Amino acid sequence: MNPQKRQAIFAQLRSANPAPKTELEYRTPFELLVAVVLSAQATDRSVNLATRRLYAAASTPAAIAALGEEGLVPYIQAIGLYRTKAKNVARLAQILLDQHDGEVPRDRAQLEALPGVGRKTANVVLNTAFGEPTIAVDTHIFRVANRTGLAPGRNVDEVERRLEKFVPDEFRKDAHHWLILHGRYVCKARKPECWRCAIAPWCEYRPKTPAPD
Repeated sequence: MNPQKRQAIFAQLRSANPAPKTELEYRTPFELLVAVVLSAQATDRSVNLATRRLYAAASTPAAIAALGEEGLVPYIQAIGLYRTKAKNVARLAQILLDQHDGEVPRDRAQLEALPGVGRKTANVVLNTAFGEPTIAVDTHIFRVANRTGLAPGRNVDEVERRLEKFVPDEFRKDAHHWLILHGRYVCKARKPECWRCAIAPWCEYRPKTPAPD
């Protein structure tokens, strides 16, 4: 895909949604961090249902650490892998208290050192909480990048590197949100809805799916 097409794609995404944001509900960087850790292999909707109850009772590292692993379970047991996630969230809350004065670090290496936090989660926190121009490649973004020809790659790391290289600077900060929302609601896994896709004129996916009868 040439630079002109990429420019047009992101200009169109920006025009349709000038201020994209995550669908996870949060008020602080810590709440976002916990929500993203909980969202692995789970829907944003299920995470939001759980965190509404959890954050009403405990929304700070100190409060979460006080709950502990077993205290977290009743709030998040409707989410997949809840036992592992409860353990990770309780541990990361304690580490934030012990090593970071209860604050979420604005540093990739320090974020990735926390339990349950990998590169994708760190990228989400850096981008959404701190405004860094990072791109967290999940299954939606991986699919959109490959299907459209925007930044094809064999794995998420390769797609991330290519997006960082190819996305024009003016769109870098919001690219993550535009692509994930596009993949979630339009460029779907089983059947992309090409007939209502705003970026179809520049997308290199063939053949495009027709509108349903």
